[in-house]
Amino acid sequence: MHSIIFFILGLILLYLGGELLVKGSLSIAKRLNISTLVVGLTIVSFATSAPELFVCVKAAINGNSNIAFGNIIGSNIANLALVLGVTALIFRVKISRQTLYYNFPFMFFVSVLLAIVLFFFNGISNYFGYFFILLLSAFIVFLIKNSRDIINENTEDLKIHESSILMSMLFIIFGVFLLKYGADWLVDGTIFIAKLFDVSDRVIAVTVVAVGTSIPELVTSIIAALKKEENLAVGNLIGSNIFNVLAVLGITSMISELSIEDIKILTFDIPWMLAITLVLAIIIYISSSSKVTRKEGVVLLSLYISYIYMSLI
Repeated sequence: MHSIIFFILGLILLYLGGELLVKGSLSIAKRLNISTLVVGLTIVSFATSAPELFVCVKAAINGNSNIAFGNIIGSNIANLALVLGVTALIFRVKISRQTLYYNFPFMFFVSVLLAIVLFFFNGISNYFGYFFILLLSAFIVFLIKNSRDIINENTEDLKIHESSILMSMLFIIFGVFLLKYGADWLVDGTIFIAKLFDVSDRVIAVTVVAVGTSIPELVTSIIAALKKEENLAVGNLIGSNIFNVLAVLGITSMISELSIEDIKILTFDIPWMLAITLVLAIIIYISSSSKVTRKEGVVLLSLYISYIYMSLI
């Protein structure tokens, strides 16, 4: 019973920590006059990926790669199918030209790269971790250099409440503190629940843990949708998936090498992640003139429900 309580508290702390981290990061970026387009794809994406980072590092240190891989793959699936599906139900999501030309293709490439690395090397070594970080750094530099050259973008400022630099730093520090303990309790609770119900830790990781660590993305995208901030709504999700693979798995594997322990990560979870990414590509490039409509949001949600159902059975 105590472990289940800690599991629930872990989810709550991850949510609160992610919120504070996002708020502090955005406020500092606003005060430093950084482009909101770049902010959405870098600072916000990294901030909303922080729960995944803490969970993965904790799992890797404990020698449980199933939770690390399950969390990232499950979160990426949840971002594209669950979060974007729910967001599209609120209003039709317009895909920016930068996302069409740069961000989505790079996310697709990163997803395929992860699949290739896992299939051929059965895990992620320290060397691949360093490579992932270098690749991410190059992408961020590319984004910053090209941020002023994107044509016909929505350049409205985000409605961000500006706090003082000191208060913003306190938000970030306290957010990291909450994320650390939230990750500890969530991972420990996950292992206990998996043993209690005789369910593999991989299944718990790709379902409950993945949704839990995707809460910051869900909250950010829904708020952005309500405020009709399309760049943030979509950029946050695309950027978060990129950061999940390159930053989270990169940093985690630099600390402790990750290896595949459950073959279903390769035979089930990875194919689902690639398939949903491909479906989204068809939606935004072919079927609806660079938009995700409500009907297509229903399709994405249906895919996510199918994935969860097939994972549990």
